[in-house]
Amino acid sequence: MIVTMTNFAQDQLILIASTDEHQSPKLVEINWLSKDQSWRQSKSSAKLKKHYKLSEDDFIFIDKNSLSKQYPAQALLLDAINQLNEYAAGKRDSFDLPLDTSMGTDFQQKVWQALQAINYGEAISYATLAQRVGNPKGFRAVANANGKNPFSIIVPCHRVIASDGKLGGYTGGLDKKAYLLALEGVQYKT
Repeated sequence: MIVTMTNFAQDQLILIASTDEHQSPKLVEINWLSKDQSWRQSKSSAKLKKHYKLSEDDFIFIDKNSLSKQYPAQALLLDAINQLNEYAAGKRDSFDLPLDTSMGTDFQQKVWQALQAINYGEAISYATLAQRVGNPKGFRAVANANGKNPFSIIVPCHRVIASDGKLGGYTGGLDKKAYLLALEGVQYKT
C-alpha cells in the first residue's frame, strides 16, 4: 500500500492506494486526519492490515511532492490529489477514481454506491438514503454504513443530513461537513 497525505481546507487528508502487481491500483482510503494524528493512526489502519493481511512494512509512505506518475499506484494518488484540488476550487463536481470497496459489507457497499448518486449541491436525509437502498426503515443502518465510508469527499457522505435539516453526524467532524456543504452551496439548519 502506498500512503500519502495532502492538505485540504486547512486540514490533512490521508490517501492510500493498493499496489497489487496483478491488478490495476485502486484507492483504498481517503480520510481526514486530526491535527496531531499520524497516518499510521488513521481510523481504519488496523482494519486495513487485517483485511489485506498486511504488516507495518507493507505500508510505504511517500510525501505527495515525491510521488511519481511513472508508478501506477503513485499516479493514481496524484490523480486523486488533482481531482480533490479541482473540487476545492469549484472546478469539479464529481470524481472519477477507481475505488476498492471490498472492506465493506454488501450493505455498506450498496450505501456507498447510493451516496455517489447524490448530486453535487444536493443534500438528502438518512431516511431518503434508506429508501434509495431499499431499506426504508433502516435509516440507522444507513447512517452507520455512511459513517464507515472510507472515501471521504470522493464518496460524498457529507451530502446526507438529518431529516430536520440539521447536519447530523460526520466522521471527519461537523466543521468539515459544514465546509463541504458550503463549498457546494447546500443550505442546512444550524
